[in-house]
Amino acid sequence: MQEQNSEHPVIIPHIEEDIALPKNAREALPDMSPEEELSMRSNTVKLISDLAGQNIEPSQDNMEQAEEVAKEMMVNPELKPDFDTYPNETIAYLAGMVAQTSHMVTKDLANIKLTVLNGLLQEATLAKTSKERIAAFKAVGEIDGVDAFKRKTEVTHITKSGEELERELLKTIEELRGKVINVPHEVVDVTDIEVDDD
Repeated sequence: MQEQNSEHPVIIPHIEEDIALPKNAREALPDMSPEEELSMRSNTVKLISDLAGQNIEPSQDNMEQAEEVAKEMMVNPELKPDFDTYPNETIAYLAGMVAQTSHMVTKDLANIKLTVLNGLLQEATLAKTSKERIAAFKAVGEIDGVDAFKRKTEVTHITKSGEELERELLKTIEELRGKVINVPHEVVDVTDIEVDDD
């Protein structure tokens, strides 16, 4: 048995007994929605790439693969993609797409408004030209609830007692009296006016 150096104490954590260990990593993971799993995986990919000092740059194939998965997830909200089969670049790009659409992957196709909004945001994300992107964003801005281009007018109703209204009206009348300008005037009788019949 080795002697322990008093300068470096050994700390042994308390380990609970009679707790079953999971058989594998998949079993150890909690149940997650596809969005939660994607977020967890993309955060892990980013952390590892940051620690390694490497950029994650998806290729055209990675982007197309991510777009396919995103479309499948939107069409079938119950789909749980096997993210293990995709490379880190695809996962990172897919997570970025989901983040851009504010995690609004449609869960209920009966919710037309959300489906339309998701579709337009997806179109804006995948648009090839700025003209297509602007048109998609304009359509998003016009959706009720988003209202990015509507001018809103607010009307405030104030309830006042009769006495308060009477005081305010008298005050307004007094202010208006002060603004009336007295000028010399002459009353003209309309019958005295001659009209030319030329």
